[in-house]
Formats: sequence, C-alpha cells, structure tokens
Amino acid sequence: MEKTSAAERVYEVVRAIPKGKVATYGQVARLAGMPRAARYVGQALHHNPTPIETPCHRVVFSDGCLAEHFGFGGASVQRQLLEAEDVVFVDPMHVDLASCRWDA
Repeated sequence: MEKTSAAERVYEVVRAIPKGKVATYGQVARLAGMPRAARYVGQALHHNPTPIETPCHRVVFSDGCLAEHFGFGGASVQRQLLEAEDVVFVDPMHVDLASCRWDA
C-alpha cells in the first residue's frame, strides 16, 4: 500500500470542498489528519500543482479573511473566484462563515 504524502492529503480534502463553500486552514489540517498544522496547509496550497483541480481559493483564515498573498493572483483574484461561486461576503476581505462554511 502506497503512503499518501501530507501535501496530497491536504489536496484531497480541498478537492472535496463543494462549490460555493469555504473551509478554514485549520479545518483542512484537521480533516487531513494533521491537527494544529494550519500553516503547513497554507504552504502546501501555495505550491498547489493543480490549482484548477484543487480549488485552493476555497480555503480562508479562521475569521473568514481572504489570503492577501493568495498564490494565484492575490486576495482580489480569490474574491472573484469565490464570488463566481456565490460565496457571500460580510466585507471586502471576509466571507460569511455562518452561511458559507463547509460542514465536513
């Protein structure tokens, strides 16, 4: 049996986030079996080799804030991608976690 890398576990979780929903870095870390590794999740997503297949734009900070240094165009691109999926925002930089957080 082949051992799955930590990064691949992160990508598997992120690929499961439904369109129109978001997850937090910490939530992805827990679901990938790496509690307390939210920073690692961010690093792995910054090096995401398949950004279309693995929708890293659906991952936000624990307060719903977008990633200013989103690896594929910055926070404005992340916002555009989320808005295209009908994700609701409470202000220019924060998604409405109450209505858009993925319940995995």
